[in-house]
Amino acid sequence: MIPDGGTAVRLPPGDVAIMRGPDPYTVSDDPATPPQVVIHPGQRSTTPDGAALCDSMDLGVRTWGDDPDGSTEMLIGTYQMRGEVNQRLLAALPALLVLPGDAWDSPLISLLGAEIGKDEPGQEVVLDRLLDLLLIAVLRAWFARQETKAPAWYRAHSDPVVGPALRMLQNEPAHPWTVAALAARTGVSRAALARRFTELVGEPPMAFLTGWRLALAADLLREPDATVGAVARKVGYGSSFALSTAFKRVRGVSPQEYRVGASGSG
Repeated sequence: MIPDGGTAVRLPPGDVAIMRGPDPYTVSDDPATPPQVVIHPGQRSTTPDGAALCDSMDLGVRTWGDDPDGSTEMLIGTYQMRGEVNQRLLAALPALLVLPGDAWDSPLISLLGAEIGKDEPGQEVVLDRLLDLLLIAVLRAWFARQETKAPAWYRAHSDPVVGPALRMLQNEPAHPWTVAALAARTGVSRAALARRFTELVGEPPMAFLTGWRLALAADLLREPDATVGAVARKVGYGSSFALSTAFKRVRGVSPQEYRVGASGSG
């Protein structure tokens, strides 16, 4: 695998690679082999000079290639992840993450391979959930490696005090949280929670909550039918004015201006 402008990385059988887009990349038997197929956005496939290939290389249900009995088989899944919340995770990953097959033990790849070619009711949902589980398992294994530096908020999730506090903030952003309320729920003093949270996460609890609420709001504002008032209520602001004030203070633009910019860049 060769990232755009990067160094080629060999992928032996069993390895898992996560390529962080949107930059293009090349998959080849050898870096010197010229490209034969181009996969465009929307899974449209052509030759390098533009001739369509989708139909001619169709080998059956979710199966595509030049030989049904070929010696090399790849399982490929794609996420269209453009949201603000997702950036917290993507920013912590290298452009190309490779987890060697012998670095972890999971049945998920075999299970995904067995399910991907089935044409049964609800199969898309099954595959989506399997891909989600595979992604989570790979990232857990990746961040658990000694040479990998996981982001502070990820490591903090394993702390017996800060972990529960983080999950409460992330799972219930609309709740009127205070440091005192979090401390009471986690069984420590207000000062102890504030100190430990800041030490492990890198910012105080309420600052983290503000950033989380505004990231959620930014993603919700991309929905065409969502009003600023409805978004405000979902993320814990009492009114559209309160959300607009916080949004503009932190991001420099109003929610309406952000929405126009987001729709223009999509």
